[in-house]
Amino acid sequence: PSIILENLPTFYSAFRFEERLKSLETSFSEYRQNNQFADAVSAIPELSEMKLKKILIKKMEGYKSIHRSDEQQNMYKALVEAYDADKAILDTYGDSTILKR
Repeated sequence: PSIILENLPTFYSAFRFEERLKSLETSFSEYRQNNQFADAVSAIPELSEMKLKKILIKKMEGYKSIHRSDEQQNMYKALVEAYDADKAILDTYGDSTILKR
C-alpha cells in the first residue's frame, strides 16, 4: 500500500504547535501583567549593569589604563558618559523608569 504524502499530517497540525504557542504567549502575558515581582526582577540586570560600569570605571582609573592610547581614552570617556546618563535618569525619575521599560 502506498501512502500519499498529502494525507500525512504536518508537524504543525500533528502537534498543534500554533495553538500551543498562542496559549503560552497569552498565559505569559497575563502572568506578567499580574505579577509585579516579575517587573522588579526584570529591572535587576539594568541595575547590575550600572554597578558594573561603576566598578569598571574605578578599575580603569586605578590602573591608569585610560592614559595609554587614544582608543582607550575614547572608550573610557564613552563608558563614563553612559554611566553618568544612566545615573542622571535614575536620579531624576527614580527606579520607576527602569521598571517601565
